[in-house]
Amino acid sequence: MNVRPSAIILDNDRILTLRYQYGEKEVFALPGGNPDPGESLADALARELMEELGVEVSVGQMVSCGEVIWQEVRKETLHMIFNANITKGTPALNPEQTTALEIVWLPVSALSSKHLYPNIGPQIAAFCQEALHSGHIGVIDQPYVRS
Repeated sequence: MNVRPSAIILDNDRILTLRYQYGEKEVFALPGGNPDPGESLADALARELMEELGVEVSVGQMVSCGEVIWQEVRKETLHMIFNANITKGTPALNPEQTTALEIVWLPVSALSSKHLYPNIGPQIAAFCQEALHSGHIGVIDQPYVRS
């Protein structure tokens, strides 16, 4: 099982996402990545955001947790989503560290109409509206997209 910390980074009513293209499917992912052996989730997240986007962040509380199970390829990922704030730098893609096509600041109101990874648009919207702080625990309904 993979463990993937990722970040909710807000700017007013917009959330930082990375846009990918898999075949004909556009996917918007929360920035994050995989921890190295012995690395904490918060440290891994801060490192990944520096490597991929060139920003320093302060990692806050975990706001959501859930697993994606793709039966099609017998793969599981445990997603740990943290609230984070940029403390230094302006996000810019580093193509040596990510295959993302661009950075997209999605309006929170658009989350339900986009294919997200992980697929937790309603939970993000609720967190952003301060209506739900308990997060999501359980299986994330993630459609499999072939590359």
